[in-house]
Amino acid sequence: MARALVIGASGGIGQAVVQALHARGDTVVTLSRRDDGLDVTDAASVAAVLGSVDGPFEMIFVAVGVLGVPEKSLDAIEAGAMAQVFAVNAIGPALILRHVPRLLPRRGRSVCAVLSARVGSIGDNAIGGWYSYRASKAALNQIVHGAAVEVGRSHKDSIVVALHPGTVDTPFTANYTGRHKTVPANDAAGNLLEVMDGLSVDQSGGFFDYAGKVVPW
Repeated sequence: MARALVIGASGGIGQAVVQALHARGDTVVTLSRRDDGLDVTDAASVAAVLGSVDGPFEMIFVAVGVLGVPEKSLDAIEAGAMAQVFAVNAIGPALILRHVPRLLPRRGRSVCAVLSARVGSIGDNAIGGWYSYRASKAALNQIVHGAAVEVGRSHKDSIVVALHPGTVDTPFTANYTGRHKTVPANDAAGNLLEVMDGLSVDQSGGFFDYAGKVVPW
């Protein structure tokens, strides 16, 4: 039985991960904007809310994000809207990751997984568009990779990764799933936990999908 921290626990995927962890007997601490006032765009809020919990946690799952209005062309880019997407999707998780070293055990296997998205892959982008969301997730991937390097120096058994959950049937994706096969949130949670359970230390810093396959940067 592990002790887990789920950040963004009120969202569709976050809720499903919490339920799956409870079902297998893990102890779960949850944090969210709705229930705890966590505003990931505000460093003081992140510090206060994360500071209210004590580790160590063998698992930390970060499920925060915003889609915004996906741009179909360069002409649709708006600076303010793009800045907000970056604030939530890239800077927010970075502010959270600042607190992760304190919350992970110094010795013994631990996993910190941050939800990313395949559309953040530069190598996998063949159709363009969705500039703010894509770029924010690409930035997030770089942040997660750098965090893995740094955390690994002091926490030798830690694994820090970015995960792509697939297209999950949640309110987050409700307006954009017409042409894409979706997976129920509970199934997505099970897939993600299976991937996290199977990761090894030498995979820390990587970007993986719901089946454990490497996603190109």
